[in-house]
Amino acid sequence: MNIVNKAINYCKAITAETISNAKSGHLGVSLGASSILFALFKDHYNFDVSDTDFLNRDRLVLSAGHASALYYTLLSMFGFDVSLQDLKEFRKLGSKTPGHPEYRTTEGVEVSTGPLGQGIANAVGMAIAETVMEERFNTVGFDIINHHTYCFCGDGCLMEGVAQEAISLAGTLKLNKLILLYDCNEVTIDGSLELANRENVAKKFSAMGWNVINVPQGNSYYFCSQAIGRAKKSSKPTVIIFNTTIGIGTQKEGTSAVHSAVLSATELAAFKENLHVKESFYIPSDVRELCMASARRGKLNHEKWNQNLAMYSSTHPELYKSFMAFFDRKKINFERILKNISKFDGQSTRKINQHALSELAYQCPQLLGGTADVGPSTFSVIDNAGNFSAGYRRGKNIHFGVREHAMTAICTGIALYEDFIAFDSTFLAFSNYALPAIKMRCMMKVPAMSFYTHDSIFVGQDGPTHQPIEQLAQLRCIIGNTVYRPCDYKELVAGYSVCVKDYKPVCFALSRQDLPSVEGTSFEGALLGGYVVENTTSKPEVVIVASGAEVSLAVKVAKELRKKYQVNVVSMPSIEMFEQQSAAYKNKVISRDAHLVLAIEASNDCKWLKVLGEKGAFFGVEDYQKSGTGEEVYESAGFVCKNIVKFAESKLKSQK
Repeated sequence: MNIVNKAINYCKAITAETISNAKSGHLGVSLGASSILFALFKDHYNFDVSDTDFLNRDRLVLSAGHASALYYTLLSMFGFDVSLQDLKEFRKLGSKTPGHPEYRTTEGVEVSTGPLGQGIANAVGMAIAETVMEERFNTVGFDIINHHTYCFCGDGCLMEGVAQEAISLAGTLKLNKLILLYDCNEVTIDGSLELANRENVAKKFSAMGWNVINVPQGNSYYFCSQAIGRAKKSSKPTVIIFNTTIGIGTQKEGTSAVHSAVLSATELAAFKENLHVKESFYIPSDVRELCMASARRGKLNHEKWNQNLAMYSSTHPELYKSFMAFFDRKKINFERILKNISKFDGQSTRKINQHALSELAYQCPQLLGGTADVGPSTFSVIDNAGNFSAGYRRGKNIHFGVREHAMTAICTGIALYEDFIAFDSTFLAFSNYALPAIKMRCMMKVPAMSFYTHDSIFVGQDGPTHQPIEQLAQLRCIIGNTVYRPCDYKELVAGYSVCVKDYKPVCFALSRQDLPSVEGTSFEGALLGGYVVENTTSKPEVVIVASGAEVSLAVKVAKELRKKYQVNVVSMPSIEMFEQQSAAYKNKVISRDAHLVLAIEASNDCKWLKVLGEKGAFFGVEDYQKSGTGEEVYESAGFVCKNIVKFAESKLKSQK
């Protein structure tokens, strides 16, 4: 037995034992794909275990995140900070080796994965970012950025719509440094793949502009490595279709029963005996040396890159200076942005956002993003910045097409590439399509921005299909998400700052209609999530709280109520940021001693009641509205001053 086969056998044995020890896991893919990923790590994957954030490293995304046991085993074998003891703690609470790969939990993991298909879109984003850097900074003789993005996926990943959306865009953009490692074992949890999918995957990829490599012997290290080497030379994105046997070497190989099987002690012993492995959680010295040779190669590549970069700094000093400052967020001047867009106050927040976005782009070369084919409607387009395409990598505006889910996951991938600032945009009503990707973004705490326009029933004639009534509640209930619904340019830019400076994922809800200017708004106050815009008394009887378009309405309501009551008005563009403030600050803004704290918002988000306290009441939208002009629909839903005044007075009477 040669040393490579011996190493793969130990890899399989440790992986199987890891799963058996945990009494759960996904044995099928972890065994079936072992030759694929071992070939990648040994011969092709460029990494440095002493500096896993090395900029020119290859990126590896495990879209089929359930292959984590194999992934962790390889990380351990090749010198990453994952010990054999860590493998023994696989799937245990608080371990370094959770059930699916988690970003910032395990060294070497580039992105959290598990929901199938999303990892492919994340990888597309990373590949896009690589091309931007390559175009900007590479010169003749100096390939400062020259690496690949690998993505491992399975049959299940390719059935997900998000994967198909991302794959289609990747082909259009000719992302030739993107390599998809497709473990084609033709078995899913329910049984044979043909029960649900009979398409010709190779022809489908070819039709979408991909280079296709077929590997019938997908369980052969030699053929796997050879195919990856060929893929690295392609002028197109490449999918390598490895025909493998799921759960190879077990009694249930080739069947759905092995998908999440756990070998018993007897089965594990027999399995290891067939692999000529006697030890438990053990890596022989010759196998370790084989793997460390690849690790040393990666470290040497990093050292050569550092030397090349030093020469680059001398021969191209201005480019080097730009390169080193490319991701610098500290230089962003928000006061300048506020000053330059103040003249647009009174317009819709979607229009204001276009000007603000262009101002931000002027200061941030790393800003990149686009819309789901609604640029002329959402205005989330950077002025005079060009369109990113296969022929123009310097463009800052990406045409994602009608692909909301992939768009959001791709932008997460872009933002994960060092420190890009990524943004995506569509109508608020269509944010539903992107919710799974938003969840993963928030789970990883990736600072990216989503601009959702047409933020209320004021959308008008498009009718109930386009009315975003429940979407604000959906976005706000995602743990780690920050939602900003600004009423003017100051509150909008505050949301920018929370994302860019505080490194938080932020979703913006922006108006379609022009909004009246409101006196008393504040950038600093908006940073806190909520603040008083009309402070007429230190002991208000009524506090009216509103967000976005309803702030000006709240001011009108307060004016009427002041004929009888002491009333303050609070603008609350972000409930999430407000909840993070001290109890003293929140009590001061909300005035807990008030008889009534009334929130007004064109949504059905009952989260307001938690913020408002025991004296709280919420005036929102209770049903889908009919089609009509924005003004007509808004009024028919009761969003007029006299109606809300009546509502407030009824609540005050009921509390007596």
